[in-house]
Amino acid sequence: MADEVTIRVVGSFQEISSSEWGLLSGACRSGAGYNPFTSHAFLSAIEDSGSATAETGWMGHHLLLEEQGRLIGAIPCYLKSHSQGEYVFDHGWADAFQRAGGRYYPKLQASIPFTPATGPRLLVRQGEDVMRVQSLLAQGLRQVAQELEFSSAHITFLTQGELTSVTGANFLHRTDQQFHFINRGYTNHEAFLAELSSSKRKTLRKERRSALENGLSIDWLTGRDLTEEIWDQFFHFYIDTGSRKWGRPYLTRMFYSLVGERMADDILLVMAKRNGRYVAGAINFIGADALYGRHWGCIEDHPFLHFEVCYHQAIDFALEKGLARVEAGAQGEHKLARGYEPVITHSAHFITHPGLRRAVADYLEQERREVAQIGEFLGEHTPFRKGERQLREGEEFDG
Repeated sequence: MADEVTIRVVGSFQEISSSEWGLLSGACRSGAGYNPFTSHAFLSAIEDSGSATAETGWMGHHLLLEEQGRLIGAIPCYLKSHSQGEYVFDHGWADAFQRAGGRYYPKLQASIPFTPATGPRLLVRQGEDVMRVQSLLAQGLRQVAQELEFSSAHITFLTQGELTSVTGANFLHRTDQQFHFINRGYTNHEAFLAELSSSKRKTLRKERRSALENGLSIDWLTGRDLTEEIWDQFFHFYIDTGSRKWGRPYLTRMFYSLVGERMADDILLVMAKRNGRYVAGAINFIGADALYGRHWGCIEDHPFLHFEVCYHQAIDFALEKGLARVEAGAQGEHKLARGYEPVITHSAHFITHPGLRRAVADYLEQERREVAQIGEFLGEHTPFRKGERQLREGEEFDG
């Protein structure tokens, strides 16, 4: 790098000024491209709560790009001792490398812990030359991996607009697929349903009615509604689901208190109530133009309640607030029938060992073709009645 431009690594967001971080792309709440997951409030909460720490395998290793002592760019980054909580799976690469005598861990992971949501990863200070700073950040991440002799550096769920910079720094491109609801100017949920085929429209109306049988009702909680009592109840839901899915839930109870304290207006809890108590709920984060669904849980099982709380209510909220889309998390082809469309997501991977790099590059070339083919097939089987919806690229969602 040029003499006046340096990369500095810090181990915690406690070492980073929230006001200076807020000048970076996507991190400023008042900015047009605000992404709640790249905010200082979210990233510091996930560390301060003990959710992402060295003890849990997420050691802070954040890259700050400075020019003459002034912050011009950054990458939220972690030194990982495992591959859990990333949603872009490289276990096979690790196993193969270790069987061949290599040491895959620790690795560098540029990501938002436990959060499979697309957003900026190469953060650029407002007013700076975006391509220049992104290129310097990508080169800096690669340089850190090489100098410290790590096996690899990974950037997950980055925007399509960042790909030019990272592939120019010899990162390998990987694709995957999610399902997002796209708001095409619908005035309300009925206007959206009108775009569906008659049979799908009838099915979803019936599903929504059935979900709220047995005396169930729905509340939207945000801002001052998010009391410690509410967080206690929601954490109970989260623990129940997390224990069954992952064995050990990733997030601590303190995490919810901290985000409730630091960014309550950016959070929506969709809570289902029966007989005067909450029995299920889903947490969503609110960005400048999107609602991001994260996880849900319940203490009572009711048919279709998961779909209502996580997908239909999210669409209702997005339409009411004029948001452009709903990103409902990783995977889940069942979302397709509920009006969510296939969307390509992106990650980038720098592999330091030449042999492993060749093997991974060959694998990713085939995988990209398969992802595209599956997406094209799914795009032809959406519930919409007016034409076919094609697989949509991430460029639309760079914010």
